[in-house]
Amino acid sequence: MSYRTLYFLKPRHTPKRGSHNFFFFALMHPSQLQIKDYTYELPDERIARYPLAERDLSKLLIYKEGNISEDVYRNLPAHLPADCMLVFNNTKVIEARILFHKSTGSIIEIFCLEPAAGVELTQAMMSQESVRWTCLVGGAGKWKQQFLEKQLTTPKGEVLLKAEKLKQEQGSFEIEFSWDNTHFTFAELLHFAGVLPLPPYLQRQTEAADYDRYQTVYARQEGSVAAPTAGLHFTPLLLQQLQEHGIKKQFVTLHVGAGTFQPVKSETMEQHNMHREWIEITTDTIEDLLKQLPNNIIAVGTTSLRSIESLYWMGVKAIVNPNAGIEELEVQQWDAYDLPKQEVSASVALQALLEWMKHHQLSQLICHTQILIAPGYKARIASAIITNFHQPNSTLLLLVAALIGNDWKKIYDHAMANNFRFLSYGDGSLLWVRESSV
Repeated sequence: MSYRTLYFLKPRHTPKRGSHNFFFFALMHPSQLQIKDYTYELPDERIARYPLAERDLSKLLIYKEGNISEDVYRNLPAHLPADCMLVFNNTKVIEARILFHKSTGSIIEIFCLEPAAGVELTQAMMSQESVRWTCLVGGAGKWKQQFLEKQLTTPKGEVLLKAEKLKQEQGSFEIEFSWDNTHFTFAELLHFAGVLPLPPYLQRQTEAADYDRYQTVYARQEGSVAAPTAGLHFTPLLLQQLQEHGIKKQFVTLHVGAGTFQPVKSETMEQHNMHREWIEITTDTIEDLLKQLPNNIIAVGTTSLRSIESLYWMGVKAIVNPNAGIEELEVQQWDAYDLPKQEVSASVALQALLEWMKHHQLSQLICHTQILIAPGYKARIASAIITNFHQPNSTLLLLVAALIGNDWKKIYDHAMANNFRFLSYGDGSLLWVRESSV
């Protein structure tokens, strides 16, 4: 029987071998999941086009041990144990849409997705003369000349930004940006020349208020083209109240890519190519996670959860091959299901990763993750997730179903019946992982 048909997974808290509770679950490989089983009807009017006036007054659905209750984010500390740790994604959304106006009056829009292959994100953002990015281009058929140009007048002086189309592949373009004033970094040019991108399902133009409300209050590391929306509900006061309740916090960075909005269009997951995203995580963060175990670690958002769960599998890879390079440690789409199933505890995996970083003299991991969390996955580090309500037919909905099993349907039915607001600017939930979710 092929490993793509059947694989084996131990329970999250594995008893000692020989005990009567020691067993395996036999499950279909997630590549065979049919996306039609993970959809629901989302009326257009239930999509939140704008945020509420106050971030922390969004509704909060609490799910634990099969039970559902309701509150608002402002009261979140009352629903968390004092010994828990919240893990936030401190990425910052960049002004990734650049509009070039041609002399004919037409507009060509370049949407910067990620640096071109071989270029690390932070390096690309700090470039001071030229840089290559993978981009989507709106109105590409109108781009006949070699360069598009945009003259910018800024507090730092004048600068001419140029864009040159180098090549096209799989629907995107490799674009080289260059500018004539080396006092500017590319990050600064995006700030002056670009527009903050909103999710396509909002079906509206970016407004002045979005520059504040489509960022978390703790956003620090520039690089995302979409916000980690679970964090949009947190305010400085709420963060202070969480601290006063003895709840710890830690930060990871996952730069959210446009792929997060792409619905699964294939019939089964086997044909779906999970998007890759950059993660940046320090040894201090990994050490804090290690100290926190086995107490509750709660991911604020799907991106935070994908980040900390990726750390586990990177640690497993470091155990299997201590001499691996950073690219070999990167988590691929099916690694969590295809790697050898000898169980490794979260503590052992994180310790192995720290030892690998020490051996390679690294204080920070900067690499890609392509981890796909779908039904059949068992969370190794996260005990719960705080997350918004996601699109039908999405990998984000698969992630939720992986954590809580078929009760995702009950939760979404409850949210629909009780006037919860959906998607990026909508309400959210606190979901505790179910041990029997598979």
